[in-house]
Amino acid sequence: MKDYPTEKIRNVCLAGQRGSGKTSLADAVAFTCGVNNRIGRVDDGSSLFDYTDAEINHRTSISSKLLACECKGIKLNLFDCPGHADFIGELLAALKVSDAVGIVIDATAGVEIGTQLQWRAIEKSNVARFFFVNKMAKEHASLQKNLDSITNSFGKQAVAVELPIGEAATFKGIVDLLHQKAYTFDDKGGRIEIPIPDNMKDQVQNERAKLIEVAAEADDSLIEKYFADGTLNDADIQKGILSGLINKSLYPVLFGSAEKNVGIQTMLEFIAEYLPSPKDMPPVKVLKTGTTTEMSIPCDPNGKTVAFIFKTMSEGHLGDMSFYRVFSGTVKQGADVVNQVNSSFERVAHTYTFQGKNRIDTHGTPAGDIGVLVKLKSTHTGNTLADKDFGVTIPQIAYPTPVMDVAVKPKHKGDEEKVAAGLHKLHEEDPTFKIVQDGALHQQVLYAQGSTHIEILMEKLRKRFGVEIETAKPKIPYRETIKGKADKQHKHKKQSGGRGQYGDVYLRLEPNARGAGFEFVDAITGGVIPGKYVPAVEKGVLEALQNGSLAGAPIVDVKATLYFGSYHDVDSSDMAFKIAGMMAFREGFLEAKPVILEPIYSIEVTVPDTYTGDVMGDLSSRRGKIAGMEPEGHSQKIKALVPQGELYQYSVDLRSMTQGQGVYATSFSHYEEVPHETAQKIIDAHKAERNGDTGH
Repeated sequence: MKDYPTEKIRNVCLAGQRGSGKTSLADAVAFTCGVNNRIGRVDDGSSLFDYTDAEINHRTSISSKLLACECKGIKLNLFDCPGHADFIGELLAALKVSDAVGIVIDATAGVEIGTQLQWRAIEKSNVARFFFVNKMAKEHASLQKNLDSITNSFGKQAVAVELPIGEAATFKGIVDLLHQKAYTFDDKGGRIEIPIPDNMKDQVQNERAKLIEVAAEADDSLIEKYFADGTLNDADIQKGILSGLINKSLYPVLFGSAEKNVGIQTMLEFIAEYLPSPKDMPPVKVLKTGTTTEMSIPCDPNGKTVAFIFKTMSEGHLGDMSFYRVFSGTVKQGADVVNQVNSSFERVAHTYTFQGKNRIDTHGTPAGDIGVLVKLKSTHTGNTLADKDFGVTIPQIAYPTPVMDVAVKPKHKGDEEKVAAGLHKLHEEDPTFKIVQDGALHQQVLYAQGSTHIEILMEKLRKRFGVEIETAKPKIPYRETIKGKADKQHKHKKQSGGRGQYGDVYLRLEPNARGAGFEFVDAITGGVIPGKYVPAVEKGVLEALQNGSLAGAPIVDVKATLYFGSYHDVDSSDMAFKIAGMMAFREGFLEAKPVILEPIYSIEVTVPDTYTGDVMGDLSSRRGKIAGMEPEGHSQKIKALVPQGELYQYSVDLRSMTQGQGVYATSFSHYEEVPHETAQKIIDAHKAERNGDTGH
């Protein structure tokens, strides 16, 4: 692929509800730009983008794909991002390196919840936005309904820059409001200019007037011109639209049909003519490496080299492929750069780009462009590469916290290391999941974005690493404590010829403040127990704390006071006093009103108004306590406190309950006493497990 200067580059990612046609649109762009000799189809597995086995089988995009192509003399780096909520991390990574996002709307459905959820992520990014209303040839497609749906959801900044000629079965072309031209399209997407239809001329003038007004308001220098003349010339309109896109005061709306390849060429021309280049965007904020000191660097191909690795993919014959954007300078073949995370040097052997599934050689990558490096030694997603004398780091991508957890273990014994290596490799490619080894509960827990995410990870482990894992409900990290007081003596005395064992302790147990932990008090007076044996008593108590008598859970928030005892000059030892301390605690614990504590999580569930009653009722049925509710756009955010044990598979249940329109986030809050009925079930389950383990 030939070289392009920074001002001739456009970086655009496609977002939107699953099923809105993003991949079909990318396939149509690839065909229109001459990258493919036909339009690939998702449904028959011929897409240039959804080409992996998992994507073909699931008929949905799982990872973002890059299409580097040329249109009207500019290089377009187009990302086709998944619409499925489980793979939101792919969109976040693409937003990090894009200058604009095209939000694809299904013309038969209008703005859907998936689009609104993605909008929240888009709002946090510094990118220009435009809408492409797809599927205008489908039954029930309507221009006005879609414009109303977009403006109601995202504000009056959304304004049409095109109008469809016809709707549904009569849809056949586009009127370009910016250039006041009309086009129909042949079977291959070829554009034919026609006069603006007579029945649309008034509508065209009205919508163009709205567009000019919004463009004028986007740039202070144009407002006076607009008030004086009542309109703007084409150059001023272009300037106003660019300003509006950059400062987010204008969201252009375009129309078309990816399936019929109608409106694709006009969309590409709009991208080339009106969307910002990397040079038009504000300087990127970076941190001086190893500090929190912020500075800004302009997008200058002649500056110091700074590149950010935003995505890692692995293919058997190629190894790891690191996708990067150059924010400053130029990445050249043969250059040495420094990884700002681990200070290791990396040699740039070759630079590439991608056109869907096809890798393309490039000569280098200037500031603002996207590229791919292969076989880097110690560089991973989220790392910054920079010149050795320029220590700056691009801030990390803020991925969402995983909300679904399952316990995992190898299906076959002896595969532990293979599973661990496979999960480690997959995590380098996909930082939106995490794996936690819980030694206390003897389990490995996988935290992911949802059930489909877990399913895909299991498929990748099986196909790429040849190992299978089994999933189960994770064990809950219960704790035990006491509500009452108890005084307990335990005398450990054994005589077996020769030296015996003797340790005699009196312990007083009482509750400690919640969260205060364990406290041991030495209240021995008069030397009834020599000081040298007191640490052994404490050691015995600490050992008893590891496994409570109710559910085998660690004991917390207890104060143990050693206040009396006796010893034997010959038979007493550290071991005897350790055993006496441990047994006195265990026996006293059972007399001090022991209870089980469970972890309580704070949860925030965002759902459309329609579902608030169902969701609140469901949270209550999970022993949840509703803490409040507040409006968020067209939705409600419900805040509640729910026991961790009641949240298993909640993401699946919530999606089912809200038709996929609910999302939630959780965080640990505190520990709380388990109700008696639930506690008895936990105790019974522990007994059954213990008896099973011991073969009874």
